[in-house]
Amino acid sequence: MNFRLALLLAIGTAPAIAASCESLASLSLPGTTITKVETVSGNPAYCRVAATLTPSSDSDIKIEVWMPLSGWNGKFQAVGNGGWSGAIATGAMAEALKDGYATSSTDTGHEGGSASFALGHPEKLIDYAYRSEHEMTVKAKAIIAAFYGREPKYSYWNGCSAGGKQALKEAQRFPDDFDGIIAGAPGNNWTGRAIYSMWVAQALHNEAASYIPPEKYPLIHNSVLEACDALDGVRDGLIEDPTRCHFDPKVLECKNGDNAACLTTPQVEAARKIYSGAINPRTKQQIFPGLEPGSELRWEVIGGPRPFGIGNDFFKYVVFKDPSWDYRTLDFDRDAALAEKTDGGLIDAKDTNLTPFFSHGGKLIQYHGWSDWQISPLNSVHYYETVMETLGGAGKVQDSYRLFMVPGMGHCGGGEGPNRFDKVGALEQWVEQGKAPAQIVASSADGKRTRPLCPYPQVAKYKGSGSTDDAANFTCARP
Repeated sequence: MNFRLALLLAIGTAPAIAASCESLASLSLPGTTITKVETVSGNPAYCRVAATLTPSSDSDIKIEVWMPLSGWNGKFQAVGNGGWSGAIATGAMAEALKDGYATSSTDTGHEGGSASFALGHPEKLIDYAYRSEHEMTVKAKAIIAAFYGREPKYSYWNGCSAGGKQALKEAQRFPDDFDGIIAGAPGNNWTGRAIYSMWVAQALHNEAASYIPPEKYPLIHNSVLEACDALDGVRDGLIEDPTRCHFDPKVLECKNGDNAACLTTPQVEAARKIYSGAINPRTKQQIFPGLEPGSELRWEVIGGPRPFGIGNDFFKYVVFKDPSWDYRTLDFDRDAALAEKTDGGLIDAKDTNLTPFFSHGGKLIQYHGWSDWQISPLNSVHYYETVMETLGGAGKVQDSYRLFMVPGMGHCGGGEGPNRFDKVGALEQWVEQGKAPAQIVASSADGKRTRPLCPYPQVAKYKGSGSTDDAANFTCARP
């Protein structure tokens, strides 16, 4: 770094761009090889920096940093990954760039969407679990500072699913990396979700008669809505709080042989197991919660013809280290305990002491769709509640951490309910202006329905008059 840039960084003032994009090719950072630097035209035009990070002898972490050539908002937004993803999340980076952010993403230290990379490579598993995100963050901030002549004023993490797990891992393990964090539908109980996915696979495939074909999903879903839609006082095709819905699929049991309008007895039992969550057969304790009523239309994601790949890979390549392992052999007492012990908090992000993150003013917004068809929404509820217990109750938590449950939303988006909302804007106002989100308005894809999302445990309650498609006619209140 030249003397002028060092001086600019020291005094904290600089022109819009302190260095040319191309000059970053010679930037020297520890354990970092700059592999490509280019100016990319477009709207907006930006400086693209690609680098490889090697924090261990077996690390090969690819990152990219994109920095707008003009209109930089002075802030940094890192974006998360999904599943076992070994790819730069360019789509999410493009969204952040469009909003004026300097942004970065990592391939988490491997290529492809399988966990096979972990076999015989413990350092690469550490890279995937948490090290790649932290290393990317540190190096991205340094690259941004070199380009603009000053560090970002605020730094944010934005991720969902595995990216939500990464979000919570950052808050737990590297509390100083970010000022604000968005954790969507977090797979932070990676072990529990893997166990549950094998539970569903066994429930549906241990005998051929148990499998529920996708053409029966609408049958179950419509029956759920008929039973529970009006529990919140509004019949609108959405279940505001599925925990109040005690639907038993036995009401659909066939009376005169299998047909499209009913469930066979084995299918009823399989559906019950999807809802119940994974249960330890010895202790009868729930290992991981099930999907909630309202999720049925996309059960093929976790209940398809083959076991859910993310969970299957966890057992094959991390727990048993055997690519030929068969999910039918999983014991939900012995092997569930083995899985927890094997991970040992490596991938899992379940630490509930967020005091170090909160103590420097860090803000956390977590959200989860009640109709999530991949990760149980109750996983988010359980984590939030255990954080409150750890830190001394809602009064000690709500100024730093809020959970928003989204009726009718699927996994990270989609679904029948309003599922588009400005979570980044809400977090910015909280971090930068001290305005905690009392509600966040969500809209449907066509814009015809809006609904307030309320900080858990509040729910949206209809005021009694006006259109039920208008958020203004609802208020956030305790159920």
